[in-house]
Parts: sequence; C-alpha cells; structure tokens
Amino acid sequence: MRAFVVTKYKGPLQEAEVPEPTVGEHDVLVRVEAAGLNRLDEKIRAGEFKQILPYKLPLILGNDVAGTVIGVGTAVRGFKPGDEVYARPAQDRIGTFAERIAVAEGDVALKPASISMDEAGSLPLVALTAWQALVERGRVRPGQKVLIHAGAGGVGSIAIQLAAHLGASVATTAGGSNAHFVRALGADTVIDYRTQDFEQLLTGYDLVLDSLGGETLEKSLRVLKPGGRAIGIAGPPDPAFAREAGLNPLLRLAVAGLSRKIRKQAKKLGVTYEFLLMRASGDQLRQITTLIDQGVVRPVVGKVARFDQTPQALQSLSQGGIRGKAVIGNS
Repeated sequence: MRAFVVTKYKGPLQEAEVPEPTVGEHDVLVRVEAAGLNRLDEKIRAGEFKQILPYKLPLILGNDVAGTVIGVGTAVRGFKPGDEVYARPAQDRIGTFAERIAVAEGDVALKPASISMDEAGSLPLVALTAWQALVERGRVRPGQKVLIHAGAGGVGSIAIQLAAHLGASVATTAGGSNAHFVRALGADTVIDYRTQDFEQLLTGYDLVLDSLGGETLEKSLRVLKPGGRAIGIAGPPDPAFAREAGLNPLLRLAVAGLSRKIRKQAKKLGVTYEFLLMRASGDQLRQITTLIDQGVVRPVVGKVARFDQTPQALQSLSQGGIRGKAVIGNS
C-alpha cells in the first residue's frame, strides 16, 4: 500500500510502501478518496507536539479522510462496504495520507449527501474543532458576541458559519481581500488584521476562538467581558489538557509552566483561558452532516492537489493565501 510517511522529526515526507491496515473487530476499512491538509500535520512532522503527542516513527500523517468503505470488522453494525463516509481518526490512529485506513466505527459518519468527496475530506478536523469550541465547551447562545480569528482559514471559515447559526454576533479577523468572503459566511464585523488593531475596536465579547496564539491570544483576553472565555487551538496547552491526555507528572508540570503566563493574565482580567485539542467523534460528525445537508454550513475548499503532490501541498500551507482548506484527492 502506498502512503506518505515521516521517518524522523523535521525530516521530509516520503512516499513508501507500507503494510496493509489491520482491521479490528470494531473497525471500518476505508479506501481514501480525499484527505484534508492541516497545519497540525506539518507541526507533527516538525516535532512540535512530540512531548504531548508521543507518536512512534515512522508515522503516516493525515488527520482527515473521506472515502468508501471496503471492509468492516466482525462487530461493526453501522456501516457496510460501499458506504461513503468521512472521519477524523483518533489521534493515535492517524494516517489518512495513504490509499487505505482502518478507523474505529465510533469515529466514522456517513458522508453528507450534498457535497463531494473533496469537500467532505476537508471537514472533519476543522468542523469538529469548531463544534467542540462553540457548542460543547463554549455553549454559544443567541445574542452572545463571539470573536473568531483567521476567519478565512480552515477552522475560521466553519466556525463563523456555526457561530452565526447559533445566533451569535460574530466578529472575525481577516485580510482586507477576504472581507466580503467572511461576511458572506456570516461575520457581522470584520477587522483587517493588516491595518487595524482588533483590541482597539472590540469589547465585551463572551468568547474568543483563537488559532494564532502569542500576542494575538494576549490581546484576545482584553476584548472579553468579565467571565468571558478564550479557547485556544494553537496553544499553549493547559493543565486540564495535560490531565485529560494522561501525561505523566513531570510533563504535567512542564505543560503548566507553558501556560502559566497566559492563565495568570486571564485571571487578573476576570476571564478564563483553555486549550483545545479536538478529539474524534462520529456522533458529532453526524450532527454536522445534518447542518451541511440543510445548507446551514458549507465546506470551503481553496485548493485540491493530487495524491502524489502531498509533500509539496503540505509544505505550501505555511505560505498562506488559501481560503478554507487544502485537500489531496483522486479527482
């Protein structure tokens, strides 16, 4: 089976022949038709998360998949060969940059009928991230004010649509050339990050979804109202994440140190900061599927590359300029 493999951290992504996936009794074997490209893949390749995501090398990258079921384990009841599905495999079972992948049944959902394989392949990681930030943790309600950074990007373009559907007033940061685009997605207020300072223009927000970190995260704390929440997906990780991830005591201490400054700033302002590393969930994908097939949320695919272009396509993510998601596909 052909796959793209990392053999060492900071090493190149290499095409190689690898063993066929092992299909457990609760697994679904999927022929990969499309796979989303995420900055997370590049960060894993560069070794940025090796302390908190201790992958064993060599490793097949890829966190999103859309494809066709070609086999099921003996205990699987919800899927059959021929079903078109999509999924974000559990973090210890990633590997969608391959011809086939075995995914736990609980992490898989039927593909939305109204969209293509390429569009479906773009969705799982970013849609689950948006859902877990806004619905599960944020509990966004009508009338609340939500700031979503990088609104034209993969997570941002889905999160804007979802927050608007939930009834929030949505502000976002984006380049001036993307202002019309993010307004069409549902943003009420657009801040041009190149020429404007969002901290000087926004106040009284209930929730910030931050995908940038650093100074942007620090400023985001100051636009929240008392009791507001900043949810970061770029880090730094916090003690709650370390506990949930089952990290050893030494790593828990190190993680606490990484986020101590931002948590202290948040406490002083009367707001909270929490780190989100999304998890796989077929149940949540099914709820997202309903929104997609109802036309409430639409995927945004800015670029499609061929399977054999995977290394170059992944590397190009750092250059920016792509609306929504980049995908590798067979079409």
